Amino acid sequence: MFDKILIANRGEIALRVIRACREMGIQSVAVHSTADSDAMHVRMADESVCIGPAPSTDSYLSMPAIISACEITGAQAIHPGYGFLSENANFVQMLEDHGITFIGPRAEHIRIMGDKITAKETAKELGIPVVPGSAGGVDDMETAKAVAQEIGYPVIIKATAGGGGRGMKVAQDEKGLEVAFRTARAEAKAAFGNPDVYIEKYLQRPRHIEIQVFGDGRGKAVHLGERDCSLQRRHQKVLEEAPGPAITPEERARIGKICADAVAKIQYAGAGTIEFLYEDGEFYFIEMNTRLQVEHPVTEAIFGVDLVRQQILVAAGEEMEFTQDDLKINGHAIEVRINAEKVPGFTPSPGRISQYHAPGGLGVRMDSAIYDGYRIPPYYDSLIGKLIVHGRDRPEALARLSRALGELIVDGVDTTVPLFDALLQEPDILAGNYSIHWLERWLDKHYG
Repeated sequence: MFDKILIANRGEIALRVIRACREMGIQSVAVHSTADSDAMHVRMADESVCIGPAPSTDSYLSMPAIISACEITGAQAIHPGYGFLSENANFVQMLEDHGITFIGPRAEHIRIMGDKITAKETAKELGIPVVPGSAGGVDDMETAKAVAQEIGYPVIIKATAGGGGRGMKVAQDEKGLEVAFRTARAEAKAAFGNPDVYIEKYLQRPRHIEIQVFGDGRGKAVHLGERDCSLQRRHQKVLEEAPGPAITPEERARIGKICADAVAKIQYAGAGTIEFLYEDGEFYFIEMNTRLQVEHPVTEAIFGVDLVRQQILVAAGEEMEFTQDDLKINGHAIEVRINAEKVPGFTPSPGRISQYHAPGGLGVRMDSAIYDGYRIPPYYDSLIGKLIVHGRDRPEALARLSRALGELIVDGVDTTVPLFDALLQEPDILAGNYSIHWLERWLDKHYG
């Protein structure tokens, strides 16, 4: 087992890893930019190292600075959290060259799943159902028209190196295809330096369902059910719940086994999430995230497992502490992302927090790195906390969420709490009857 782990991240996810380390008797090292010198993860870690100025490119994305911090402190392993360098295969390779363990999958798996086309081809080979679409990248308009005609309109054009909804356009017919194709390629080039796109069938009212998988890197793997992440704004998740209100036990067992068998076959190590669009009882592969997800706590709540602990164990060459037969769903969990943003425009709201009070009580978990007097810097993601609730069933979880939101106090900055208060009054949300388009339409209707 490791004696010391460096966390190459910040905020609530850095705290999350520090807590797991502390429970396992492992020393933790926090890294931070000059803007985060007073951050909670810096205060909570056993050691801390400043790795650069405020811009993430000069600090949290600086591979040499992070590796130097490892060498200075004697950390044997790095946990990347999510975002930043968590899915950077070059970083993983660099760590390996320096004799430092990456707490996550091997570089080859990150590379395979990091490119949308290669990921889709790999998924098909592994028996994972995929959305009908182009066999690979589409370089010209004539090919785009032929593909769209074959699979049928509407279609969606996506950047092969995409993420966060950039380089993604929908075409309802051939006329719209030309504009969408040109726009998607231009956006992809600007955002990722790569104009390559591919085309898929566009589903009308799908849900976004993701399957949590976990492998030991030696051919054993399990699934930990699904999360429904359909409530999204501009392809960014807002609320996640588990189990999915639209998924039957039979569907869960079927798609879960497919995913677990697939990652076992490639000897995948650690936590991963295979994401799908789900419509009319069918699952269609979107992508695989080769890291811990923001929404992992809802899975932890219903299965009673610590996914970060398991990541550390597997990276250290030890066995997972459970088998598929050990994993039984207990109740229902919901997570809402508390962002420092002003609703309805969702403009960032950095600034000083004058008062903070976290909700508590049975079945309530607040993952946050803020505190009274903390100044939210303007340089990073606006996520300042995750409120997670767990109940015996979905109605109890919803009631607990409403109560916990009422207890939460974050004064001094605007937050997205009012959005969730409003959503909990909606019959569709209470019934679990929503798709990936629901929230955008609701926002247009109420704030258009």
